[in-house]
Amino acid sequence: MVLGKVKSLTISFDCLNDSNVPVYSSGDTVSGRVNLEVTGEIRVKSLKIHARGHAKVRWTESRNAGSNTAYTQNYTEEVEYFNHKDILIGHERDDDNSEEGLHTIHSGRHEYAFSFELPQTPLATSFEGRHGSVRYWVKAELHRPWFLPVKLKKEFTVFEHIDINTPSLLSPQAGTKEKTLCCWFCTSGPISLSAKIERKGYTPGESIQIFAEIENCSSRVVVPKAAIYQTQAFYAKGKMKEVKQLVANLRGDSLSSGKTETWNGKQLKIPPVSPSILDCSIIRVEYSLMVYVDIPGAMDLFLNLPLVIGTIPLHPFGSRTSSVSSQCSMNMNWLGLTLPERPEAPPSYAEVVTEEQRQSSLAPVGACDDFERALPGPLFAYIQEFRFLPPPLYSEIDPNPDQPTDDRPSCPSR
Repeated sequence: MVLGKVKSLTISFDCLNDSNVPVYSSGDTVSGRVNLEVTGEIRVKSLKIHARGHAKVRWTESRNAGSNTAYTQNYTEEVEYFNHKDILIGHERDDDNSEEGLHTIHSGRHEYAFSFELPQTPLATSFEGRHGSVRYWVKAELHRPWFLPVKLKKEFTVFEHIDINTPSLLSPQAGTKEKTLCCWFCTSGPISLSAKIERKGYTPGESIQIFAEIENCSSRVVVPKAAIYQTQAFYAKGKMKEVKQLVANLRGDSLSSGKTETWNGKQLKIPPVSPSILDCSIIRVEYSLMVYVDIPGAMDLFLNLPLVIGTIPLHPFGSRTSSVSSQCSMNMNWLGLTLPERPEAPPSYAEVVTEEQRQSSLAPVGACDDFERALPGPLFAYIQEFRFLPPPLYSEIDPNPDQPTDDRPSCPSR
């Protein structure tokens, strides 16, 4: 009798989205099939699946224990979110090679369905970082007598949704700072920076509108800049390891002495990045917008405005009232954006956006293709859902702000 052979063992998921990418959230049912193709006839003890989700961190640090002694300290920590096992064929025990209880599988392709439910409790979003990761996977194991097991593991993506349509994420973020430069016994005038963004929560693919005013009363030429940073924090054994990396940035015009620059909604686009991770005990992923003034020969003057990168985008027609109310509570006179005592009717979209701006917002096909190619794997499944949202009915930015008066204090003479 000629023994059959296992030609292939694969895992496929029943996807819940149009992009055919396996993406799930807490409480969802993960279902799929283990596909087995054999040539000839084989006898099988069991076909099992093992599904698991966990967060894990690991890094090492070198320590000195004396003049000639050094050792390495390992830091590891793990959090398990779920652990599910199921038997599709056969029985639990696979540690013997007896011929009892074997199942015969004939030549051809065979499918074995599996299904399990993710926990209702919040799960951390899938993530791959410098010193840790959050991973979810399904592993299939085929056991036969007198043969090594055939194993296959396939990952799937979990998103713990963050809805930015919440009051805390719709509130404006703002700040003001000032710096005076000193050189020996001479003191120049101050450099001042004020910046504001309309909300705290954004989604990948959106552009952050930055409103800022930079006044240079020093004797140096300075450059205003802005950047989005991602901060990865890993925790183990009471220690913390942090990695900060640049996500996107922009540069303003150089400012000579006595000059002022105003950003009236300067845009900084958010690339396809992982959402914020805020509820995992050993891994946190946070974002911030840094608006700063690059000062040659001195420490930069900067403002850090916190960001949350979510998965559920801003509703086109919702959450405007809370946003406007929170803006009224902030003193933003430095931007000339004070609201009138009696609110006027909002302007139409055509009054705010010119025909040239409207045409430029219609991205050509080539640009869309480049954006899609830049998206890493399953993240595209969510980003593409809100890339082409219609514009809001009106702009909350005054299209005709009051012209600045000349009674503002001028830079001190040097």
